[in-house]
Amino acid sequence: MKLTLQELAESCGGTLQGDPSLTISGAASLAEATPDEITFYANPRYLAAFRKTRAAAAFVPANFEEQIVVAQILVENPMKAFEQIALHFAPEPIAVATEIHPSAIIAEGVSLGENVSLGPNVVLEPGVQIGDGTRIGANSYIGHETTIGEGVIIYPNVTIRERIKIGHRVILHCGVVIGSDGFGFEDAGGAQKKVPQIGIVQIDDDVEVGAGTTIDRARFGRTWIQEGVKIDNLVQIAHNVVIGKHTIICAQTGIAGSSRIGQRVVIAGQVGIVGHIEVDDDTTIGAQCGVTKSLRGGGAWWSRPPVPLREAKRQVAWVRRLGKLFDRVAALEQREKISPNDPI
Repeated sequence: MKLTLQELAESCGGTLQGDPSLTISGAASLAEATPDEITFYANPRYLAAFRKTRAAAAFVPANFEEQIVVAQILVENPMKAFEQIALHFAPEPIAVATEIHPSAIIAEGVSLGENVSLGPNVVLEPGVQIGDGTRIGANSYIGHETTIGEGVIIYPNVTIRERIKIGHRVILHCGVVIGSDGFGFEDAGGAQKKVPQIGIVQIDDDVEVGAGTTIDRARFGRTWIQEGVKIDNLVQIAHNVVIGKHTIICAQTGIAGSSRIGQRVVIAGQVGIVGHIEVDDDTTIGAQCGVTKSLRGGGAWWSRPPVPLREAKRQVAWVRRLGKLFDRVAALEQREKISPNDPI
């Protein structure tokens, strides 16, 4: 399907600068756009890339003055306008039939709501309860007495062990494992003795969990992922951790046992958090931080160990100036005839 620039401008309430009859057949990034596609420019750091784009047109900020491409549509939020048009050009979503595949294994005592879809080789153990409209992909396993709410999407190869509680509209991507034993051992005369992990995992409504992420069951009580939490790929959440509402956790983060993360926290990629600490609401933790103590008062933190962002930036600036400082000290020592080995 093709649209004219006039149609695109009208659809997003933008101001067109260019030929209104020019037709566009797709949407792509600055680097990948072809001469019949539209792109967007919203961040000054990408100005160089914008100058090199082959796109026929672009969404740009309302105050943008350069004429880099053939046509521009001036809007308040170029990224949002682009997303709207990209969805228009995107292929239709894959339709999944509401059916139970003949190879699915459903134990006695399983309760299925209306319009539930079970893919090939899905296994539902005794006592499982599945809400209306939930979709479970191929080769997924749902353990004994687990409850899953309405409108849940479980992609292929997900493992959910026994007695797990999952709310409504949860999304679990491929390879997620929910409810494995927590990593609990104690010394027994030089050997490691397993500590029983008899708790559960509770995942509240509107949580999304990325591919390959693991969330361990509690030693006792629950590991709790609260409403609206969004978890990226390859994240490890250990036993008895609590993640507060609407928190975001980026890829390759690891959170050790019994830590409590507040609400609306943002944890960037590759962060490591030790056990038994607390992170207050509205905290942002920068990438690759190693969090070894509780973070209080919210705000942005960075470095290892993390400190408030402003202080972390000062520390980085000091380190980068050390070379010049050493040169100045050496020059002073030479001028004053001081040996570097002299006592201070």
